[in-house]
Amino acid sequence: MSQNQIPALADLVSGARIVALPLRTKFRGLEEREVLLFEGPNGWAEWSPFVEYPDEEAAVWLAAAIDFAHGNLPTLYRDRIAVNATLPAVAPEHIERVLSNFGEFATVKIKVAEAGQNIGDDIARIRRVLELYPDSKIRLDANGGFEISEAVDLINQLKSLGINIEYFEQPVASIAEMAELKLQVNRLGIKIAADESVRKVSDPLAVAQANAADILILKAAPLGGIVRALEIAAEAELPVVVSSALDSSVGLSMGAYLAAAIPNLDFDCGLATSALLAGDVTREPLRAENGFIDVRRVEVDKSKLEIFSAQDHRQDWWLERLERVYKLL
Repeated sequence: MSQNQIPALADLVSGARIVALPLRTKFRGLEEREVLLFEGPNGWAEWSPFVEYPDEEAAVWLAAAIDFAHGNLPTLYRDRIAVNATLPAVAPEHIERVLSNFGEFATVKIKVAEAGQNIGDDIARIRRVLELYPDSKIRLDANGGFEISEAVDLINQLKSLGINIEYFEQPVASIAEMAELKLQVNRLGIKIAADESVRKVSDPLAVAQANAADILILKAAPLGGIVRALEIAAEAELPVVVSSALDSSVGLSMGAYLAAAIPNLDFDCGLATSALLAGDVTREPLRAENGFIDVRRVEVDKSKLEIFSAQDHRQDWWLERLERVYKLL
């Protein structure tokens, strides 16, 4: 994106709308998701780095949002994207209620390694999903929460139960640990996917160069936008899964465009997470139907912006953050 495509700060600030969207189930420790929205020539875009992220990291997300609203759009290879359901680290008795919001699906990504829980809790959650949805493919996501020994223990216990998983996403924190774990579990037929090791490091290609993953998880916003994410995918030469960061439908739209621009997309993508929201910014949310979401821009509804408008002190916080971060572009 060229400098002349970056809008003036005053225009971004004057057009910014900040909302707090309630979640159906606590996810990532959150009960609501704050996002900042603005409109450009291409349509609406979302800027929503999590509140604990430093300004330097948030600037990458802002570049992505500006590019989606103002930049050139990529060539698209498909007009709909196959998506997975996402299950937070809930107790087994809540699983059916949570997953019912996703409609039909072929794949479930199950969160494991939740603080305050243990491997027994994870296994109980996985087994209950398979009891309810026996034909579903299962993938796990630990968000880097395990030690190597814990990840191996979980895999071995699942193997002993005859449970196969499609892949294990970010089981451990560091790239070195990922590489060591991958050597152990590839022998068991388990693939390792990298998420934080792609989007939270200075060099997103380091995980591929270290042979630390079989699959890359790509999220458009943390990687600086669609164009940069496509460059990483091409350079890494690994299969990719496009995922979201608990976005509104506007943010999911950017993910859908990224997924549509990848020539070979072999896995269901993590872009159905609007089902985790109890409110959204549009009357036509980007929700999965028959296991797919459409690739389209999302029209923001002004009444929804009013209904979910963030409290005044949160509005001030986001606008001050926007002014600081803009200077880093």
